[in-house]
Amino acid sequence: MINFAAANILSMERIKLHDKEFRIFIPNEKIQQSICDVAKRLNEKYKSGVSPLFISVLNGSFMFTSDLLKLLDFQCEISFIKLSSYSGTESTGEIREVLGLASPVNGRDVIVLEDIVDTGNTIVELNKILLDKGASSVSICTLLLKPDAYKKDIAIEYVAISIPNDFIVGYGLDYNELGRQYKDIYVLDQ
Repeated sequence: MINFAAANILSMERIKLHDKEFRIFIPNEKIQQSICDVAKRLNEKYKSGVSPLFISVLNGSFMFTSDLLKLLDFQCEISFIKLSSYSGTESTGEIREVLGLASPVNGRDVIVLEDIVDTGNTIVELNKILLDKGASSVSICTLLLKPDAYKKDIAIEYVAISIPNDFIVGYGLDYNELGRQYKDIYVLDQ
């Protein structure tokens, strides 16, 4: 039985995580509609029967991955990798592989699922890893893109929502490991 009073607590106008306050930025309804739009594009591209391998970048993309895959009507595989470049609210610029890739990618069409693309350092490193392992193609699919921060040459083929260069949490994104569970996305309230 669902406790609706408890479920509603996860959708609030403002939240506090550690020492920072955040206000609602993108409601879940907009997130879900944007994911549906991306799923339609993927369904159209892969209706021919090619079975791509999705690689979900943990931890932040777990909600996006789950909601997106439920909307796909073609055969696919899913694997996970964990890379890290953040400390607090800032990217360190250094990419660390925390959990390695378990699925073979040689000769496969790979679609990387990211929660957010900002500096692009993670995308560049992961693209290199996948191509070095023999992927025949690598496409990037992200819930959120910060176009003002992203200056890399790798195309981001599937973008659900473009946002300003602000620090956000919720819907899988965190501030020092807190805030991932919220169904909406919140922005740092300066």
